[in-house]
Amino acid sequence: MPMRTRAAALLAVAATGLALGATLASPAEAAPKASPKFLSASELPPHPSSSWTAGKVTDGVPDGLLSCLQDTMPGYTSRYRTFHTDLDTGALQLTIVVGDTTKAKALATRLNKDIKTCPTQLEQADPEVEATHRDYGTLAVEEGARVHGLHIEGSWGASDIHLLSVGRDGKTVTVVQWGQLGDFADAPVKAFRKTTTTAVNKLY
Repeated sequence: MPMRTRAAALLAVAATGLALGATLASPAEAAPKASPKFLSASELPPHPSSSWTAGKVTDGVPDGLLSCLQDTMPGYTSRYRTFHTDLDTGALQLTIVVGDTTKAKALATRLNKDIKTCPTQLEQADPEVEATHRDYGTLAVEEGARVHGLHIEGSWGASDIHLLSVGRDGKTVTVVQWGQLGDFADAPVKAFRKTTTTAVNKLY
């Protein structure tokens, strides 16, 4: 075989090998990420007199999610885990995986907006309710997270305090909600910020 013809044949074989290698590698590269992980009971803000109990990870949207976030959820595939103590404190984590990072960013923005406008929605729905929102700022974790406080008071004497956060890692958004009887003075903001950071970091 002439030298030039042999060299061309070797190049063709090498090119075929590279193409085959690329073809063989692509399924692994295209493999989907594992399902996002959830908080454990021990990673929630400590309760002074009762331990947390975690429920199973379940498909759908939990009944305990604040009403002002419920309208955002239809159309999304979500999973959640609820938590409770033996007393008056409960929590939940909701996780939504969407098609791409652009959609996830838009969803996180929408959820943060819904939380901020929650007092107006609650008061319009029930004139006997007074609600107040506080913004506890952002957290530098993955693509970011924001922490909110929400106090809801009824004219009949009920007083509930909630902490909520929205965080994002790539195309996955997670919402963490904590609540108990009380007001802003009873909210464990520092511990909840730590819980939020853990939740976002733990997704993948």
